Amino acid sequence: MKSIGVFCGSSIGTDGQYLKAAEELGVILAKNKIRLIYGGANVGMMGKLANSCLENGGYVIGVMPAEIAEMGIAHEKLSEIKFVKTMHERKALMSGLSDGFISLPGGIGTLEETVEIFTWLQLGLQMKPFGLVNTGGYYDHLIEFFNNIVRNGFLRKEHLDMMLVEKDSGKLIERLLKYKPVKLEKWFDVKKHRV
Repeated sequence: MKSIGVFCGSSIGTDGQYLKAAEELGVILAKNKIRLIYGGANVGMMGKLANSCLENGGYVIGVMPAEIAEMGIAHEKLSEIKFVKTMHERKALMSGLSDGFISLPGGIGTLEETVEIFTWLQLGLQMKPFGLVNTGGYYDHLIEFFNNIVRNGFLRKEHLDMMLVEKDSGKLIERLLKYKPVKLEKWFDVKKHRV
């Protein structure tokens, strides 16, 4: 795995362990010579992640819509920064540059990116490993919501199992490096669900 796309907050959150998780992930990526692909900001979790990776000799590529860069939050010391027009283009480019994906704690934007990458995996539109760093149980409610979707027949358990979850960044990286998602023949049964 040469590069990992990471989604995380542009805020720092209310618990210092979230920033610590971002810092730890940056160190791990740098030490394993895995390029960091992220949203390009110099603030919040995003800034901490990028700085940690850079300070430990890592290679960091930021991808940011030009309109957001005009807000003055583009990181100016990255290995590379790529400006795009829209958030849709940002996700598509990040997906193209990344061999796998990780979501750290974050807000609505992080949630949206996480769910979209997960959806692409479910549909077989991308077959790259994906996981959550569940620092301090941050994603417990989201995981329970996904389990509720399975219980109610809107998601197959086999698809949910493609989402790797670890509290520790290092363990998640180890699992991502070994895991190969398998494209299932059908993501739903047409005959069973036709109305």
